[in-house]
Amino acid sequence: MYVATAEEGFQEGGPWKLNFDGASNAIGNGIGAVLVSPSGDHYPFTSKLDFDCTNNMDEYEACIMGIRAAIEQKIKVLEVYGDSALVIYQLKGEWETRDPKLVRYRNLVLKLIEEFDSVTFCYLPRDENQMADALATLASMFKVNKPEDMKPIQINIHEAPAHCYNLDDEEEKDDHPWYHDILGYVKSREYPDHATKNDKRTLRRLAIDYVLDREILYKKGKDQVLLKCVDVVEAKKFLEEVHKGDQIVSYQRIEKRLGLSIGSQREKDDSNFASSELNFEDYSKGNLTK
Repeated sequence: MYVATAEEGFQEGGPWKLNFDGASNAIGNGIGAVLVSPSGDHYPFTSKLDFDCTNNMDEYEACIMGIRAAIEQKIKVLEVYGDSALVIYQLKGEWETRDPKLVRYRNLVLKLIEEFDSVTFCYLPRDENQMADALATLASMFKVNKPEDMKPIQINIHEAPAHCYNLDDEEEKDDHPWYHDILGYVKSREYPDHATKNDKRTLRRLAIDYVLDREILYKKGKDQVLLKCVDVVEAKKFLEEVHKGDQIVSYQRIEKRLGLSIGSQREKDDSNFASSELNFEDYSKGNLTK
């Protein structure tokens, strides 16, 4: 079982890093290793050990798995990091290896590292070895039937809550945005069907702060700043732009699309928008009574 492999892109100059770790519990044993390229790309591997072994044995198994992966990809300069002081200092030759089982593991590692131009072993505290530890723990925590084919696991990063992008076909059209009733009143002084006297009074009060320009509704902010009213589809596009990369560049792109000049006024406008957003939420729920 493995988390991910790379078919290309391993041939980079500079030293690579290898983090390894082993895990043991009542269910079984697992090992994890992560190769990190000079540019910071991560290539994780994990395996479940289907045989009895000690904690120190699974640490050696994890180290060997990572080293073999590095050899397979023709990496020549490697820095090896592990949170097992015993394994690291035995491989560095600073601690004596007395356990016969570990002697054979150590000898295998020393033979494997002959494939490299340079290899260093460094001790790393457990809290700085989190990915390798998580991979080893994952592999150790469940049972796998041998005939089963385990597919790769992809690790993605979600930068926004799922509901922000949960738009069905009907929402993609958004024929009835949150400002629909305000737009109708500002444009033609129309009230929603079944609106009560109190609803109409509240709508008139809300509409005072809005202006219509070429079929686009804006909310008047302080200092004559106009805030464009957007539906859920356009709001989704803005969120995607913000999360694409550099936040400052994204803000500038959004400001340009909205026709705003926020600059030093951003803090004030954010405050104004937050307060007006509360009104939008109340109104969208039909809660017009104050």
